[in-house]
Amino acid sequence: MTTDVAGVLARMRGAEAGLPYEDGVAVFTRVYGSVTEEVAARLAGGGFADRVLAADLAVRFAGRFLAAVEDDTAGRRPPACWRPLFAMRAHPGIRPLQFALAGINAHVGHDLALAVVDTCRAAGCGLGVLEGDFDRVGGVLTSIEERVREELMPGPDLLEAADPLTHLVGSWSLARARDAAWAAARLLWALRGLPDAYDEAESRLDAGVGLVGRLLLTPVGRGRQSSGSATGAMSS
Repeated sequence: MTTDVAGVLARMRGAEAGLPYEDGVAVFTRVYGSVTEEVAARLAGGGFADRVLAADLAVRFAGRFLAAVEDDTAGRRPPACWRPLFAMRAHPGIRPLQFALAGINAHVGHDLALAVVDTCRAAGCGLGVLEGDFDRVGGVLTSIEERVREELMPGPDLLEAADPLTHLVGSWSLARARDAAWAAARLLWALRGLPDAYDEAESRLDAGVGLVGRLLLTPVGRGRQSSGSATGAMSS
């Protein structure tokens, strides 16, 4: 397992390199690469209260997405939260913004909660120790999400055709997803000594996040933005 932020970023770039530019997983991977680069910069600049713990959280968080990619590539079933994105990645009626938000939904809604629990278990600390840096990671996600919405939303000439898209992506909120992730982490932490209950809670979280992902990937138009469009702004 990769144990440093630079290592997981290199794995993301490697996974993206083998995909068509407009593939839905490639779109999200470019976005997530930007998040990881920003986290790495803040770690180097002392932007986290506990650099070691925050770095471990970032690596475990990214590792869950990379494991889902590896599962899909190997023909194994990834977690339910990721299946909509992998299944719909080539659909011509789904916009890049939808792919990006569906990936963020899966990663924040499901993977972040589990990464928090795994990080605290490994460190032998309670969730409260990580809460401040959890919020700081959330701040990075929020800044990137704002860029994603600005850069991948169709321009004014497409607004009339994109009305369903505006309604769809406007119904999802990263802030609410982050709050839900922390609540889920607290529940899973409370259940960590009860394996059956823990597994059931994690399974239901996974399924619920997957349902939201399917809704975010509702086809709303024909065609994709070209490779020279704003999707390129998220590339490294």
